Amino acid sequence: MIDLHVHSTCSDGTFTPGQLVNLAAKHGLSAFALTDHDTVMGIDEAIAAARASRIEVVPGIEFSTEYNGCDIHVVGLDLDWHDSHFLKSLKHFQDSRTDRNLKMIQKLADIGIDISATQMSAAFGGAVMTRAHFARYLLEKGYVADIKEAFSRYIGDHAPCFVSREKVTPAMAVRLICETKGIAVLAHPMQYHFSESELTLLLRDLKTEGLAGIEAIYSTHSRKQEAFLCATAKRLGLAISGGSDFHGANKPDIHLGTGKGNLRIPDSVLTNLRKKNIWRKI
Repeated sequence: MIDLHVHSTCSDGTFTPGQLVNLAAKHGLSAFALTDHDTVMGIDEAIAAARASRIEVVPGIEFSTEYNGCDIHVVGLDLDWHDSHFLKSLKHFQDSRTDRNLKMIQKLADIGIDISATQMSAAFGGAVMTRAHFARYLLEKGYVADIKEAFSRYIGDHAPCFVSREKVTPAMAVRLICETKGIAVLAHPMQYHFSESELTLLLRDLKTEGLAGIEAIYSTHSRKQEAFLCATAKRLGLAISGGSDFHGANKPDIHLGTGKGNLRIPDSVLTNLRKKNIWRKI
């Protein structure tokens, strides 16, 4: 079994890249993709740790983008993460995230939350800051009772302190992944609450940019949703992908490789995704 959506301490997970390799071995996985938010800084560490094991580390990333006022995530797999063009372009995504975070900090401060960029940096060090970090900060400071309340009350997509990303679209993420000879996948599509026609439109548009797959196998998907996404992928000529979206203690009910106990992602999923990558055929 494999897991193609995993986070480390380089973004909003609680296991280091090296610890993830050990955990993957413990869980009997043959491969996992390290897909931290808007960063590839943990890939070298993970690959180095995996040399002493039979675990394959798939170099990846999860881009956070904006589409019609909604946060849309695009996973990239098999990236050339040392490519100079990729790293230069990645900075644009990171700068967009930084700008959004500063605006969210200001909104939270305006309603009386004791928060600043300095405090957030001190709390979480050099990690790429995501909304999960904001949620954890609010929890640790006693403003909320749990992570879920932080999102519903303050920082969720429709909450008062939410700020959407600017100038970064899903199409831009897909193009960059393809330019880096990687595989682009739309992450957890059911989280966006699109109608079937809205989702189909987005997928068709992204396929023209090089989208290769849909994350149909996912921790929070019901069997009915998974079947719908698999059928949609087949209809549109896309491969399916699968991942737990493991974050360690930040999502304690989701486990590496098995999600909420409902996941089984065979290595054929990665094989089929790689068949969609034209660079493997050249």
